[in-house]
Amino acid sequence: MSGKIFNALTIAGSDSGGGAGIQADLKAFSALGVYGASVITALTAQNTREVRGILDISPDFIRQQIETVFDDIDIHAVKIGMLSRPEVIAAVADTLAEKAACPIVLDPVMVAKSGDKLLGDDAVDALRTRLLPMADLITPNLPEAGVLLDRPAPANEGEMAEAARMLLQHGAKAVLMKGGHLDATTLKDGQLVDLLVTAEGTFRFTSSHITTKNTHGTGCTLSSSIAARLAKGDTMEKAVDTARRYLNRAIGAADELSVGQGHGPVHHFHALWGKD
Repeated sequence: MSGKIFNALTIAGSDSGGGAGIQADLKAFSALGVYGASVITALTAQNTREVRGILDISPDFIRQQIETVFDDIDIHAVKIGMLSRPEVIAAVADTLAEKAACPIVLDPVMVAKSGDKLLGDDAVDALRTRLLPMADLITPNLPEAGVLLDRPAPANEGEMAEAARMLLQHGAKAVLMKGGHLDATTLKDGQLVDLLVTAEGTFRFTSSHITTKNTHGTGCTLSSSIAARLAKGDTMEKAVDTARRYLNRAIGAADELSVGQGHGPVHHFHALWGKD
């Protein structure tokens, strides 16, 4: 094998069930040919059905993890997942400002599948003011966009584009507005729609809906896949397009796995397993 292997860093929580968070990020990095390093911000006791416990990591130790990685490893892209407390957000923002000279992808995980907010108002404000301006790309779903903008979630494609432009005004360099929460009756030809909005314009991506309950970790996987492609030098549009195609295939193969009794993970290694 020849050629340079690029390195990406994920800063996120650990999912003991392996389907989301740090574990999903590292799998996506590896599947896309990028070496993955990790900074763990919280430990969870969870499986495919429930989260039984969360153990927060101290901001000082999170800072130490980031510094230690950057002091030795040449990092070509960073993905940031859920950061639950203002002091953790501040530690991550301050340390990356000192250490990181590479693309940063922020997945602003703030709303549970139930619709409940996962972050308090102080943490949302810290995310909006400290990390949003540092991000080369943010990847909110529609409820998360609503929380970030303190307004109702976008309900159609036009509102998605408007919300993305407003987030650009908050400092993000690009916004991938994920339309998976749109009412199916509003979709054209039944196609799911995501919008990549940058200062240069709007890029529209569509995909067909895949029927499966095994979609745990899709947001983590998409954002980390984009980071992996950016680490390899892709343009933002190409990175998003390639990552979406990879995720769609991983969702399509999810039922080949047999992981747990609830909402299982996508199949990150669908192109590798079962080929021998």
